[in-house]
Amino acid sequence: MKRIVYILILISFTSFSQEIALVKYSGGGDWYANPTSLPNLIKYCNANINTKIKPKPATVEPGSPDLFSYPFLHMTGHGNVVFNDSDVTNLRNYLTSGGFLHIDDNYGMDQYIRKEIKKIFPNTDLVEIPANHQIFQKPYLFSSGLPKIHEHDGKRPQAFGIFVENRLVLLYTFECDLGDGWEDPEVHNNPAYVREKALKMGANIMNYIFNN
Repeated sequence: MKRIVYILILISFTSFSQEIALVKYSGGGDWYANPTSLPNLIKYCNANINTKIKPKPATVEPGSPDLFSYPFLHMTGHGNVVFNDSDVTNLRNYLTSGGFLHIDDNYGMDQYIRKEIKKIFPNTDLVEIPANHQIFQKPYLFSSGLPKIHEHDGKRPQAFGIFVENRLVLLYTFECDLGDGWEDPEVHNNPAYVREKALKMGANIMNYIFNN
């Protein structure tokens, strides 16, 4: 079964037009936050790192079999997240079969999402990803690791991950707000250089998943 799932994901990697998806989760959190972020990231990646991603991202629920149609899943929000047993099983199968999940805390998500990640990987802890990891190296160099995009509590940005057989399968970005930097310029009034940092880091994530 896992081999079949991996082949399906691999097909989506190599097809002419890939598709990525936003996760619509339960629990009351605003899974729909930052509506312009993924379309802008897709546009940037297609223009700058030669991806061929469909311009409009899909929306998928964590328990849906459609999950396996997407090589990249994105989650964001400010509040509560709840994965039921079916969601947990489906996400675990997806991630251990070649899929990738990026969770971007939009401020206020941390206390909830950590518990839900633990449901998926009860025997594996989130670890901080060092600045020398390849996700920070190419195609754009981030010598200090995850960039700071949006200030909240003045804490340093941190990238945490879950690894399966040395492959990063889940990326959790905290105190960074990459998605804010991907949004249309007028949404947060971020300077152009800040948005550029965010988009370049997003491009690095895409480059990692399509090449590993």
